[in-house]
Amino acid sequence: MRGAAWAFAALAMLTFAAAPAMAQSNGQSGDTYKEDEIVKEAGDFFGAVSEGLADAVHSIFEEYGEPNAYIKGEEASGAFVVGLRYGQGELVMKEGTRKKVFWQGPSAGWDFGGNAVKVFTLVYNLPDGETIYRRYPGVEGSAYLVGGIGINYQQRDDVVLAPMRSGVGLRLGASVGYLKYTKSREWLPF
Repeated sequence: MRGAAWAFAALAMLTFAAAPAMAQSNGQSGDTYKEDEIVKEAGDFFGAVSEGLADAVHSIFEEYGEPNAYIKGEEASGAFVVGLRYGQGELVMKEGTRKKVFWQGPSAGWDFGGNAVKVFTLVYNLPDGETIYRRYPGVEGSAYLVGGIGINYQQRDDVVLAPMRSGVGLRLGASVGYLKYTKSREWLPF
């Protein structure tokens, strides 16, 4: 009977020791944003919480879960077969890090028009604030509208970015490109 008690105690200790690691891997550690937090932050940023915004956030959460950061900012873009996009904003990590961020990038494909938009980007698996400063490939043809909010995805290694855009203008088409996130404004998008 004593051996069973020791085995039970050892199993209990292993379970409690593994619990924090399991919570972190499932996004339950407190270092990620809950869906209602993002809906509130995005609503404050865009100026209103609409059903369309809540639906857009929900669709991203269903696919990727809880983000550990977001970027809020503005951008302008234009295209006639070849396109350019420029933006600036602030990275906000759940653990408290805040960083100014700029982005720019080219695109090529069947793409025409221009727009000026507010952008609220959900960021997944960002290990630290410095890691945002890289190129992130994306396919603008993967963009779609949920309740008037345009969404597309960019990914590099394990870091996934899910920009939600709302604004004025018209841009139609499908293109391939990337966005380069930098610490300061750069005019050449390459």
